Amino acid sequence: MTKKVFFLALILCQCLWGQAQNQKDSLTIRRFFDETLTVSESHNNLRELCKNIGARLSGSPEAEKAVKWAYAKLKSYGLDTVYLQEVKVPRWERGQVETFSVNGKSLRACSLGGSVGTDGVLEGEIIEVRDFEELEKLGKSKIKGKIVFINAPLDPKLIDTFHAYSACGSYRYRGASNASEYGAKAVVIRSLASEHDDFPHTGSMGYAKGAVKIPAMAISTNDADYLEKQLRTGTPQKAKMAMDCQTLPDVTSYNVIAELKGKRNPERILLVGGHLDSWDKGEGAHDDGAGVVHSMEAIRLFKRFGIRPNNTLRCILFMNEENGNRGGETYAKQSTQKGEKHLAALESDRGGLVPRGFSVDAPQSRFAFLQQQKIEDLLKPYNLHVMRKGYGGVDINPLKKYGEQTLIGFLPDPQRYFQYHHSDNDVFENVDRRELELGSASIASLLYLIDKYEFGVVN
Repeated sequence: MTKKVFFLALILCQCLWGQAQNQKDSLTIRRFFDETLTVSESHNNLRELCKNIGARLSGSPEAEKAVKWAYAKLKSYGLDTVYLQEVKVPRWERGQVETFSVNGKSLRACSLGGSVGTDGVLEGEIIEVRDFEELEKLGKSKIKGKIVFINAPLDPKLIDTFHAYSACGSYRYRGASNASEYGAKAVVIRSLASEHDDFPHTGSMGYAKGAVKIPAMAISTNDADYLEKQLRTGTPQKAKMAMDCQTLPDVTSYNVIAELKGKRNPERILLVGGHLDSWDKGEGAHDDGAGVVHSMEAIRLFKRFGIRPNNTLRCILFMNEENGNRGGETYAKQSTQKGEKHLAALESDRGGLVPRGFSVDAPQSRFAFLQQQKIEDLLKPYNLHVMRKGYGGVDINPLKKYGEQTLIGFLPDPQRYFQYHHSDNDVFENVDRRELELGSASIASLLYLIDKYEFGVVN
């Protein structure tokens, strides 16, 4: 055989082998989707989590129930190991009193997570600002003794609603601290919601070191529109607000962790996760019950079809993403102390809506691998058309501090998410079964491809 014939034969063998591998991969991914869409394990699990337990604020009895539920459910899958990782979490309670009225008209409002209470009924005239620059311009002479209304709507012109949300997030988190610098007695914000509706949206806020701690609430977007119109009349708008929320000492909780040991590189981790805690409004269905059941289903699919991963596949249900990220921080620190290395970490924390693709925070070589035609062709039949550079997720982001390089965020369609986020509207009934199940299979498929090809090294 001449050298030319030999190399031609070698190339032909490689092409045939490659085609066989692609066909095998295609069949595996198809099995993931078929199983998920017909068995509906994710949807059933989400029903149990939302309806049997409900909202799961860190440190609450419901959060403790969720830990026990998740541990038992993962144990039932026959995985190699399921265990708990202790985490100290903050304990904030909303309380029983939560009212806000303007000139005697009651508006729909809720306390922001981490706020202090009002110690009875707090009264004051309302002054409106659109942003922190306007707050600074008005200054202490006009702000002191008043209730500041931060009226900053999400920008409807931004196609990705997460970009609109991020642009306004600082008003919720830092609004009280910034306003207190000018003598404000309380802060009320327009809910960070994409729609005009009657649901006030809560979320995390904090106080800067040394800042005077003043109460902070959110009102529904419809009521924010009403208040804006009343202020435009020029008639002073006087409000009464009452909140008995409080912060208690930290309590012990847990991350829930399950694993399938790798057959080639058991010391290296391929992580998939979501956060088990939620805010105490609604049932935490999209945020982040969906991410929890996505992650559980992904590892179950590997077990269901007898796929022994090359790397250890680790499912983590983090505790305390919403108001502290203690679960993510604890995991990253302890993992590093053990000398663990991660091939990649994938997080689902954008709801159970129809899948679009993935956001990748990784070196260019790894990002390029995920963009190559072979991967695109395998994912395209499932409408997974987005593979872009971007953010991985809150829970997995602490891994970056310790040198881990590849973080991936699951990207569902963003248009409806902020109708539900952090509100009483985030309930099981508002999660579409089919969209949720498609997300589980999508995540399992990408994990399978990353584990098999390790960003270009075929095993």
